[in-house]
Amino acid sequence: MNFVSYTRISTQRQQDSGLGLAAQQVAIKSLVNQHSGKVVAEFTETESGRKGAGHRPELDKALAACKEHKAVLVIGKIDRLARNVSYFLNILDSSKVDIRFADLPDVCPKSDEGRMLLITMANFAEFEGRRIGTRTRAALAVAKSRGVKLGVKGAENLRSNIEERKASADAFAGNLQDLLASFKQRGMAQRKQVAELNQLGIKSATGRQWGLIQLQRVLARIPATAATA
Repeated sequence: MNFVSYTRISTQRQQDSGLGLAAQQVAIKSLVNQHSGKVVAEFTETESGRKGAGHRPELDKALAACKEHKAVLVIGKIDRLARNVSYFLNILDSSKVDIRFADLPDVCPKSDEGRMLLITMANFAEFEGRRIGTRTRAALAVAKSRGVKLGVKGAENLRSNIEERKASADAFAGNLQDLLASFKQRGMAQRKQVAELNQLGIKSATGRQWGLIQLQRVLARIPATAATA
C-alpha cells in the first residue's frame, strides 16, 4: 500500500525547533509499518490550522500526489488537517482521497462509526484551537495591564511560562514512557491502556482519571522526550 505523508506545524518557531514535527513523523511511520506500506511522498506545511482553502499549498500537493500514486494520505494528527470543522469536512468529503490519521490508526473515515468519531474529534480540535486563542488574548491583556511591553516582541514575555509547561508535560510523559511501552508490547489498544492506567490508580497530568485524549497527548510527547533523554 502506498502512502503520502502530510505533517503541519503552526509557526516559524516550531519549524526552526522541530517542535511537534518529530512526534507526527513517528506516528505516521508506525501506521505505515502497520500496513506494511511505503511512503511515496512527504509534505510539511507551516500554517495555522484555522485557515482554509487557499492557505494550504502543501496539502493541495499532497492530495494531488495521492491521486497520482493511487496512495492513501496519512496525517500525523487529526488537528493537523484542520482546527476548522467545516474545512475538515470539506477535505474529507470532496478530496476523493482515502485519508487516515496516525493518532487514530484504527478509524476508517468511510465507515459510519469512523465518520462519527472523526467529526467528534474535529469538533474538539476546533474547540481547543478557539480556547488557545482565548487564553492567549487574556494572558496578553493581563500582561499589558501590568505594564509589560507588547507588540512585535511583546509575546516573548509569555514564552518562559509556555516553556515551563512544556517541560513539565515532557517530564510527565517521560516518567510513563516505559509503562506505556510495555502496554504496546502486550498489544493493548489505546482504550485498554486508559482502563489499565485508571485501574492501577495512576493519575493523569491534571490529577484526574485518564481519558483517551489525555493518553494520546502523552503518547505524542514520548518520542521527543526519549530523544532528549
